[in-house]
Amino acid sequence: MPTLDVEFKQQISSTRRGARLARLLAERQLQEWGVPYGCEFADAVVTVVAELAANAVLHGHVPGRDFELRMTWGDVLRIEVSDARGERRPVRQEYGPYVTEGGRGMVLVEELADDWGVTERNPGKTVWAEVNYSAVNDRAC
Repeated sequence: MPTLDVEFKQQISSTRRGARLARLLAERQLQEWGVPYGCEFADAVVTVVAELAANAVLHGHVPGRDFELRMTWGDVLRIEVSDARGERRPVRQEYGPYVTEGGRGMVLVEELADDWGVTERNPGKTVWAEVNYSAVNDRAC
């Protein structure tokens, strides 16, 4: 486990390529914090970052505005993805044979994170998720 109270923050282009970059940056930052590639905790965090970044690009995009990825590690690892569209909130859809496209990423976030939510930001919103390193032993590395 890394030293507590560390932070990573990056502005990223609100494009599909930017969403992929967010995932790669999260993976690399976890390695710098001493979390090995491929352990279940790292996989969970990277998946949450990927889903939140994809949502920021697909649903929170405003031309000319980036999104922001912020990860802080205190008592838990907190992931924050901020975009410029405050009126577009994440929606969780249930699985089933007649489910429309979209909304499934938040199902993953809900399953992998210990908590998640949305806070206001000017302009836009921040979607956050928290993953506790030691809460689930099989996710610890």
